[in-house]
Amino acid sequence: MTFAGSFLDRADRLRADAAGIRRMLDDPASLVLPFWHGKALFDLTAHGPRLAWISAADRLIADCPEPPIFMGLDPGGLPHFAADLSYIAPPDEAPSEFVDQRTLDLSETRKFFELRAVMGEIDHRDAGIAAAAKGIFEWRLTHGFCANCGGRNRVAHAGWRFDCPDCGRLHFPRTDPVVIMLILDGDRVLMGRNANWPEGMYSLLAGFMEPGETVEEAVRREVHEESGIRVGEVRYVTSQPWPFPASLMIGCAGQAETREITLDPHELEDAIWVSKEEMAQALAGQHPRIAPARKGAVAQVILRAWVDGVVPGFQNAPSFERQA
Repeated sequence: MTFAGSFLDRADRLRADAAGIRRMLDDPASLVLPFWHGKALFDLTAHGPRLAWISAADRLIADCPEPPIFMGLDPGGLPHFAADLSYIAPPDEAPSEFVDQRTLDLSETRKFFELRAVMGEIDHRDAGIAAAAKGIFEWRLTHGFCANCGGRNRVAHAGWRFDCPDCGRLHFPRTDPVVIMLILDGDRVLMGRNANWPEGMYSLLAGFMEPGETVEEAVRREVHEESGIRVGEVRYVTSQPWPFPASLMIGCAGQAETREITLDPHELEDAIWVSKEEMAQALAGQHPRIAPARKGAVAQVILRAWVDGVVPGFQNAPSFERQA
C-alpha cells in the first residue's frame, strides 16, 4: 500500500533527548531528506524515483532556519531526518492543476516532486517515510500558534510536538480519519466524480468521519448524503495514510440496500453504478468513459482487489427488483 510502511525504526524513545538529537545532527554521517514547499527531494534513477538523502553536514541543512524532524534509525542504527528547505527559494504563483507540478531542480537528476505526482512509481519503503515527514510539515504550517492561548508554539520532541512556552500546552500532530467506501450492489460498484478532478476520473465515495461516529456509521451517513443510497452491512477492508494534508483513509466495503441515486450537487458532479466488467476495463485503461483513481491511491487498490476477487461481495444482498 502506497504511503504505508518504512524501513526506519521511528525510535520514539530517543525523541525526548534533545542533546542526543543534536549530536546526531552534528554527525556528517546522519542523513536528511529535504522538502521544499511540501515536495520531497527525489533521485531520478533507472528504477524510478527514490528519496534523495543528503548529509546532515550539507550547507543547505546547516542554514535551515526550521528545526528538522527525527525520522528514526535504519537497521544499521544510522539516524535519518527530514528538513523543510522552503527558505532557499519561493515558489511561483499558486498552482491551478489538480496535482501541483511545480518543482525545484537541485541537479539534472535531483528534483523536488509533489508526492501525488509520483506515488505510482515510489518504492513503498520510501513512500512511508515521505508521507510521515510531509504530514508533520503540513501540520506545522497550520498549527504555529497555540489553540489555547494564542502564543507562538515551539518545535519540540525532535520535531514531533509543539510546545507553547506561554501556557505550557503540548500540541501533537493530528490525523483526520476518512472513510472510503466500496459500495456494492451484486456485481456493480458505486462510483462518484468531483467537479475538480481530471476529465473522466471516477473514484469511490469518501468523506471525513464526524465526532461520535463509528466507522460503520460514517460509511452509511456519507454514502447517503452524497448519493442517496442506503447502506446496510459494512466491512473493513484496508487503510492508507494520506498526507494531503493529514488523513488516514479507512477503506470499507458496504452493501447497498437501495439503488436509485439522488445526487448531492454540492458534493459530487456525478455518481454512477459500474459493473465489475466495466471496472476491469477502466483499470486496464480501456474504458471509453471512465478513468479510475490514480495508481497508488487506496481507491484503486480496493477496486483492483474487488475485480480480482480478493474482496468478496455480500452473500445476503437485498432481494428487490433492479431499477433501471
